[in-house]
Amino acid sequence: MRPFLKLIRVKEWLKNSFLFLPAFFAGDIFNVRDLMKLGVGALAFSLVASSIYIINDYNDREVDRLHPKKKNRPIASGAIKPTPALTLMVILAIVGFSMAFLINEFFFGILLGYFIMNLLYSSGLKNVPILDLFIVALGFIFRTYSGGVIAGIVVSSWLAIMIFLLALFLIIAKRRDDLVIYSETGEVVRKSSASYNLEFINSCLTLVSAVIIVAYIMYTQSPEVIERWNTHYLFATTIFVIAGVMRYLQIVFVEKDSGSPTTVLYRDKFILITILGWIISFYIIIYAGLPA
Repeated sequence: MRPFLKLIRVKEWLKNSFLFLPAFFAGDIFNVRDLMKLGVGALAFSLVASSIYIINDYNDREVDRLHPKKKNRPIASGAIKPTPALTLMVILAIVGFSMAFLINEFFFGILLGYFIMNLLYSSGLKNVPILDLFIVALGFIFRTYSGGVIAGIVVSSWLAIMIFLLALFLIIAKRRDDLVIYSETGEVVRKSSASYNLEFINSCLTLVSAVIIVAYIMYTQSPEVIERWNTHYLFATTIFVIAGVMRYLQIVFVEKDSGSPTTVLYRDKFILITILGWIISFYIIIYAGLPA
């Protein structure tokens, strides 16, 4: 079972926790009924996302064999043959879409759009520079709006902007990892990387990280948010955002280990602490109702 679990990338399912963000920011995270629906929705999204991972691994099996880490993926390494892998892909897609349709037809539509976008990405759009970054980042917007549709919550423009920027930041860091591998081994692990260089990627990382921090500060001080929560104290959570961004930049530039944001999240204690600190502080300010 281990090769199959690795094939569907269960660790990457953590990304689908973004479905819970609209409920969290709306102060509705303790609504048991919505939580159950969101949990099922996250599972449906995970199954469909896993089917896309299989398609992508199948299409990239030859290129992945040149990558120092990706060469160990089940299809690239030969641990799983293409036929059973593609069969599993079909099963996961059918089950995931069936669950989505039973939850909400609008959620089904968003998930279908996500699936089609990623099919186009795997079919060639991932080789178009700049566009490849934006398509992957948009995947997190699809996740967020899915959570909003399932819970019946309107996703604010501020939330969408911040999530898109954060996703873009992490994806650029991954592209930098590909460039580092190319500089060390001479192997091109992603066609679009040929249109990038370290100077450009480093500039993009610096730019996006700064915009993330500024956007978050503006969010915490926006009249809309202050009026909604009746508090001026959300700015205090900014310290955790800045610390988390700085730590990730340290991992990218100093430790040179930005291959998988999910892996970094699992193993880096500093980032885990900043995320936990942000959640706790946000909870205290919003859910405990600190007055203005």
